[in-house]
Amino acid sequence: MSFFTAQDLREIESAAPGPDGRALSARAEALIATLPKRAMSPQMTSGLARGADFVAVCLSGALSLAAFRDRLADSASLCVASTYALALLAVAMFQTFSVYRVAAFHRPLRQNLRVVGAWTLVFVTGLGVLFFLRADEPFARLWLTTTFAVGVVALTGERAALTWLLRRLTRTGRLERRVVVVGGGAPGQSLLQALANSQNLDLHVLGFFDDREDSRSSDSLAGYPKLGNIDDLVEFARRTSLDLVIFSLPITAETRLLQMLRKLWVLPIDIRLAAHMNKLRFRPHSYSYIGEVPVFDVFDKPISDWDVVLKAVFDRLVGAVLLLLASPVMALVAIGVKATSKGPILFKQARHGFNNEHIEVYKFRSMYIDRLDTTAQKQVTRDDPRVTPFGRFIRKTSLDELPQLLNVVFKGNLSLVGPRPHAVTGKAAGKMYDEVVDGYFARHRVKPGITGWAQVNGWRGETDTPEKMQSRVEYDLNYIENWSILFDLRILFLTPVALIAAKNAY
Repeated sequence: MSFFTAQDLREIESAAPGPDGRALSARAEALIATLPKRAMSPQMTSGLARGADFVAVCLSGALSLAAFRDRLADSASLCVASTYALALLAVAMFQTFSVYRVAAFHRPLRQNLRVVGAWTLVFVTGLGVLFFLRADEPFARLWLTTTFAVGVVALTGERAALTWLLRRLTRTGRLERRVVVVGGGAPGQSLLQALANSQNLDLHVLGFFDDREDSRSSDSLAGYPKLGNIDDLVEFARRTSLDLVIFSLPITAETRLLQMLRKLWVLPIDIRLAAHMNKLRFRPHSYSYIGEVPVFDVFDKPISDWDVVLKAVFDRLVGAVLLLLASPVMALVAIGVKATSKGPILFKQARHGFNNEHIEVYKFRSMYIDRLDTTAQKQVTRDDPRVTPFGRFIRKTSLDELPQLLNVVFKGNLSLVGPRPHAVTGKAAGKMYDEVVDGYFARHRVKPGITGWAQVNGWRGETDTPEKMQSRVEYDLNYIENWSILFDLRILFLTPVALIAAKNAY
């Protein structure tokens, strides 16, 4: 349930500022230095456990079939089909028994008892199906019984290995949801204590942020440090791969909440509003829960958990195919660049990447070597004297962008599809992009792409007016909110058509 109205959220989106690169407190800097650069999502961990269980059951069925292959020759196909069915049923049963929560791996004895209990129910269900299908011949029962016995060993062994791995990841800080609380005083104290007492062991509460500088805001609450104010949180979140922000402010403080959300909306994080101290009670299904704490959902990270993996695999696989197919064209372009002007074939330019990080993007050089603008201080215009004749051709046809496939396949800092990475010093109408467009940095909540929704809708090339940049950003935000792999495929298929029809690329 979202507590704010659609109009409230539009106001937040229209007023979200960009980062200011501010210095953080000594406490915050010390904490950042101790955190690993990446953390594994608990949802991804659960997915890996499901995959491991599925494989363990399939191997158990295959080993049982191999042990009695002579006696089960006539029933081999039935056994193979039954193995897959048992594996799917086992994963569903384990889900029901709550053995995929991260907390379950911290209690191995209880976990193994639940796994064996659920596996026993799967075995009993299998016997019942064989009976009703009148396929309960002695050999079939022998195979199922052997599969059950082998499965007990395989599943408990696999779970022991996963428990060891996840404990190691937990010790190194790579298996956690990094959480901060916004708000101090009694509400903040209560929320932090509730999170500390939570059985949701994948939470790593880093501290709290509070705008109040007077006696109402202490340096620590429930043993957690104050790390700064709400402006500090924007910089802190970008540098720590923060996952979740929970507001402890009462829902009656609507104006203050909206002011803070305008600053945080640009970040690729989940934002929740704690409801544990509110006197106004809603129906249970109106809340989501973090541990035992009821919360209202305000914003969700656009692409998270397995969607991140899916998009990364899609980018690498499809990008590698496109790079292979484009290599002859890239070779011809390289020859053309080298033959028509002095200087290197490629050049690198600093661009804004995911979470506002700076990345280097490869392009074919299209300008004279003594007139290169590596910082993009001035946009390329029609008949720009800095651009070579061959450069005009490859810019018009976007062939100069082909080396960005190297960023996608080998560096992983670009996607095939996403908001185009803008130059860090790029300007429209003489002003920096974030000064022209409110909420500009929200387009960096996902990884940038070689092509995007704005580009296939005609918004590519020169952005010499605020209106052009505003339209481009609006399409980028629409893409972020509606992302799917099918949407990416649609944009990829539309890109060649958009390139042919383009009129404002110079």
